[in-house]
Amino acid sequence: MGSLAAIYRHPVKSLGEEALSSVTLTTGQPLPWDRCWAIAHDRSDFNAVEPDWVKPQNFVIQSMCPELAQIKCAFDEESGALTMSHPVAGSVTSKPGKDDRLSAWIGPIAGASGPGPYRLANVPGQALHDFPDTHISIGNLASLRALEEMAGRKLAHIRFRMNLWIDGFAPWEELDWADSEITIAATRLRVIDRVKRCNATNADPETGTRNTDIPRLLHGRFGHMDFGLYAEVLNGGNVAVGHQASA
Repeated sequence: MGSLAAIYRHPVKSLGEEALSSVTLTTGQPLPWDRCWAIAHDRSDFNAVEPDWVKPQNFVIQSMCPELAQIKCAFDEESGALTMSHPVAGSVTSKPGKDDRLSAWIGPIAGASGPGPYRLANVPGQALHDFPDTHISIGNLASLRALEEMAGRKLAHIRFRMNLWIDGFAPWEELDWADSEITIAATRLRVIDRVKRCNATNADPETGTRNTDIPRLLHGRFGHMDFGLYAEVLNGGNVAVGHQASA
């Protein structure tokens, strides 16, 4: 038996995260307001006229631009206002879907993903995750602490962009939970896959540079690059930090 230790959403793909104290999960749906938008570059296959899910490489992403790790964000659901800040790009407040200020703001730190002009991307009713199946990501804090021991340094959780962090379980225990269920309060989630890690996790959110090769560490120790889980919501409901969790 463990507990839900933290909840995070990422309104714009690869551009910051926001901590929540509680959230309502809906059956078959992603975390509310998570990856609702992304920033497409000029070589993107994303079609705004007939929007559909496309691969992450069509967007400005941290695996290509480690500087994005330094972005901080805050989203006001009631007003729709999203505020972002970065040491180089400065600050901006926009209302995605009503204006596209983010596309101009991201320019100074987006070039490695693809050339401008940049444009806001959205697929109504679908989150812009790394693959098209709807999911919520879950990480085990005990595994993060074990990974920190392997790396010889603290590793900020934002490197992994999980939605839910659980604690009170054994390190790496979650990697054996394939097709099993996780219960948090009254909600039930089914594990659908492990998360295979790429070099997006290598970026230090303090400096915006790559300083730890996470995939190489994982592969060297375990022969794979998996860290964390993808899950789908079977029974929805409200979850809050501190709620009991079991698997």
